[in-house]
Amino acid sequence: TRSFTDPSVSMDLLRAVLQPSINEEIQGIFNKYMKFFQTAAINVRDNVGEEVDPEQLIQETCRSCLEQAKLLFSDGKKGVPRLPHEQAVPKRARQMDEELSRRGSPVPKKRKGRPPGQSLSNDRGVSGMAAWKLKVSEPVKRDGPKWDPSRLTETTTFVLGSRANKALGMGGTRGRLYIKHPHLFKYAADPQDKHWLTEQQHMRAIGGKMAYLLIEEDIRDLAASEDYRDSVDLRLEELKPFIPPAWMTEKMQKHMETLRRGGDVPPPEDPPE
Repeated sequence: TRSFTDPSVSMDLLRAVLQPSINEEIQGIFNKYMKFFQTAAINVRDNVGEEVDPEQLIQETCRSCLEQAKLLFSDGKKGVPRLPHEQAVPKRARQMDEELSRRGSPVPKKRKGRPPGQSLSNDRGVSGMAAWKLKVSEPVKRDGPKWDPSRLTETTTFVLGSRANKALGMGGTRGRLYIKHPHLFKYAADPQDKHWLTEQQHMRAIGGKMAYLLIEEDIRDLAASEDYRDSVDLRLEELKPFIPPAWMTEKMQKHMETLRRGGDVPPPEDPPE
């Protein structure tokens, strides 16, 4: 039995306490770069064939990123070994160019992919990373009744993004909701909003982390859809909806109008929720 005075035990206890927050911030970093992974994985599938699973490629890439990130904390004696292809890429690239040149072969053309709007889904569980439904070929449409700012009134109820994730059975993988459903309207609370939310006990003080607000009606519509209605993980009691003050609703109306017109909202400097 190891004593709690053991330095390694003490540090690991601290790590265990901080780990959930660290995981959330790491998830936010991957969400930031996910569009690059998704585009590349779709291109691989289009070039190689339908037998390629883009989601599996993305998950493997994310795991590889985490492995290589360990080098940041290397003691200088041991490091994460580089994969063989990482060391041989330049040589193999030259050999391929020479081979194509000798054959007079053009660069392989991309094969036709799936029609726009068709999503890829594969919900196999992978340790540390959730499986995403890829919809990169489908442009985000911000029109129709759900994107009409007039639907946001002083009686419109909202929910926190973290609660919406739990309600739909996604647990603590908060970024997954926004990736699976990019058409959802979400509003990033600013410091004034977060102060009100904390005062009203709708959420705990979360420091610099982002807090997203979503429309309760949108989440309940999702819960009633084919993707979720039969799920044993549905926990709609987790939503805890609330009505924000008029000044906050007005900010959300302006935010929705900006997005609907195709305007870009600067990415938050804080880690995402």
